[in-house]
Formats: sequence, structure tokens, C-alpha cells
Amino acid sequence: MIIIADSGATKTHWRLITDDGQVRSASSAGINPSALDAESIRGIIGSVIPELNPEGRSVREIHFYGAGLVNEAAAAPVAQALDLWCPFAQMNFHSDMLAAARALFGNGSGIVAIMGTGSNSCLYKDGAIVRNIRPGGYVLGDEGSGMALGKALLADFIKGMLPSHIEDAFVAEFGLDYAAIVQKVYREPAPSAFIASFAPFVMSRLDDPYMRSLAEECIDSFVKRSLSRYEDAAELSVGVVGSFGCACEEMLRSAGASYGLTFGKFLKSPIDELVKYHGV
Repeated sequence: MIIIADSGATKTHWRLITDDGQVRSASSAGINPSALDAESIRGIIGSVIPELNPEGRSVREIHFYGAGLVNEAAAAPVAQALDLWCPFAQMNFHSDMLAAARALFGNGSGIVAIMGTGSNSCLYKDGAIVRNIRPGGYVLGDEGSGMALGKALLADFIKGMLPSHIEDAFVAEFGLDYAAIVQKVYREPAPSAFIASFAPFVMSRLDDPYMRSLAEECIDSFVKRSLSRYEDAAELSVGVVGSFGCACEEMLRSAGASYGLTFGKFLKSPIDELVKYHGV
């Protein structure tokens, strides 16, 4: 049997492929070894593996995709937790970028865009990542993400630049003022998730010219500063992974056309395509 896991910031998607080709599904909290201690990781894995494999059958191979798996040492807490339940499995740890690339293009070529709370991208050729324009994180980059769009909205709110009807709707829905926003962004944990939580407010009002412009500027910045800068960009298809990216499909296609880019596949999550990639 084979286990495949795709771990994001808040959620991990799990699949178990049985020897007769059946696929079982489960989900758990996100597992990032740079953000969780070993005990927490053991707890998460200890709850999900019995759900996937209640018979306790032998697992021969595990492919774990996720953020924070920069080297063998970083992956060690995850490997140790998995080994408690799957002691004879061959373990393979991969980046979330490789998960997106394999899901979109298999062993082929293309430009990969991850667009969720944050954003990232790469040039993928013949089954290998050959270039990555650094994302910069929520302070220095992450253009084209839920965080970037939420940040643009909050920035205009605190500067008093929102149209009055948008500002009234914002205050009515969230009940926030300048002091509360500063507290959340600068003095509490997970500021990027907080900032990104305002993206749906914009996306649900795209018929408003101001909100449409805010979203289009966010998308255009990502296309301009990242996707269009890869070699052979005009000759390759661009694929997108992430719920925010899928919600922005029409704007991405429009912005991409301005830079000679063609968008192909859009996936909310890579997990089911990874199941196909690994043999089912």
C-alpha cells in the first residue's frame, strides 16, 4: 500500500492506495515541522493513520508533500512520527511546490503557480523544478495571494481610501478599527492568515468597480513580477494550484494575455492528481 499526503498551512489531505487499487481519504491539521513541535506532529499523525489504515496492513511507500521540508533534518519529526505507524515504509519527502508541479504537469513542462493564503511559482521542465522566483513572504512579496488582496483592502481602509459604501460594509461585517487591525497584524500570531481572511470580502463584490480594480491589480502584480519572467514563458502553459487562484481564473487569463501567457489547468488541491501520478 502507498500513502500520499499533501500538507498545507492549515490542512493535510491524505490518501491511501490499497494493493487492489482502492483509494481511501482522510484529512488532518496542517503539518509544518518548522511551526509544530514533535509531540504535536505525533498527535496529528497518530490520529489519521489508523483512520486510513484501520486494519494495520503493511505500508510499503509514503510520499509526503508539504512546506518546511527543506532538508532531511527538517523532515525528521514527520519521519519519526510516521515510522511509529508504518515502520517498514520507504519514506519520501517533497516540497509543496513539487506537489503542485507534478499534479499540473506530471513529468512534463510548464509554469507552476501556487495561489492560496500566500503565493509561489516555478519553472518546471521535464519533471524537474529548474527555477524559482522567490516569493518573498507576506511582508516582501506573495503577490497574487489571498494575503496580498486582503492587505490591499486593509491598507486602503486604514488610510481612509475606501469608497464610503465599501467602508460601511467593512465596518458592519468585521467591526474593526485601526487599533484592532494593528493589534492583529503586529502583536498576535498568524498575521498572514488574518490578513488573507479579508480576501473573500473583496471577491464577493467584484461587480463593484473599486473592488474589481483592487483584485485585478493584485493579480496583475503576480503575473508581471513572477509568471511572465520565466524563460520561454510564452511557449509554456501556466498551471494554477490553490483555491484563491481558482477563484481568480478569469482575471488570471485576462492578465496573462497581456503578457503573452496561456493558462491551462486550475486545481483547488493537488492531492487527487498526485494519486494518479503515483500510479492509480
